[in-house]
Amino acid sequence: MMALSVVLALLAALGNALASVLQRRAAATEQPVRPASRVPWLSWLAGLTRRPLWLWGAVALLVSGLCQAGALATGPLAVVQPVMTTELLFTLVVGGVVFHREPGRGTWWAFAAMAVGLALFLGAAAPTEGRPTVPSPRWLEVALPALATVVALSVLAFRLRPAPRAAVLGTATAIGFSCTAALMKDAIGRLPDGLDAVLTCWQPYAAVAVGLGSFLLLQATLKAGTLVASQPALTLGDALLSVVLGVVLFDERIALGIRMIPEAAALALLVAGSVRLVHSPVIAGGGKEQVW
Repeated sequence: MMALSVVLALLAALGNALASVLQRRAAATEQPVRPASRVPWLSWLAGLTRRPLWLWGAVALLVSGLCQAGALATGPLAVVQPVMTTELLFTLVVGGVVFHREPGRGTWWAFAAMAVGLALFLGAAAPTEGRPTVPSPRWLEVALPALATVVALSVLAFRLRPAPRAAVLGTATAIGFSCTAALMKDAIGRLPDGLDAVLTCWQPYAAVAVGLGSFLLLQATLKAGTLVASQPALTLGDALLSVVLGVVLFDERIALGIRMIPEAAALALLVAGSVRLVHSPVIAGGGKEQVW
């Protein structure tokens, strides 16, 4: 089941990357709205929905959500969300094909660093499956501190310059996305009791609400500063917090002790690789690719 979970998480990451690239391509080719329009952004969005590339991106996003749900149903949260960091790697590959840009040597080194770091972390941490569902009182212990942290980070962010503001908002967004994944896993864990058991519990509706709030916070994050400033906090924050939530909420287990040394080395590789990777114009949407 663990292998199936990893494969589904990889497919979900690929779907996210494909959606991102296709919708960015559609947005880049959409004609500017005439100044006479009373609601320019609404006209712009309506124009995007008429573009096949944007619609295919939406389909890819839907398939990605289904794959992520399947991954969460068959494996630990502490495995699924870290594997989802491969979205950056897939974005590099898909973006290079769609935008006809060949990544430089430095970007490929970053690609390798992220891939090795992820494999090393999962191998050293060896996450194991825990309970399928979470008791509601345990959710209260997590939800209140998480909400307080998101609010505090959001307030702090608007006192900062653009780059640190994007990083702080990215961290807040990562908290929201990791909580959304945990809520989704909790809801899916109730499926053996029947579909009505899922539809009559609060978790799926909370997942939708938290996911929507996180999506809106993501828009503020992307507007606050460059992708280079926000993406590492988004990608790695989601992965690391999901490991913590897996342990705290679902009683998943990760190896500690002496294994913390290779785990720390793996995280350093992931951080270095992701920071370098988001500098690539293939991902950030800039100009010509640079070579180290």
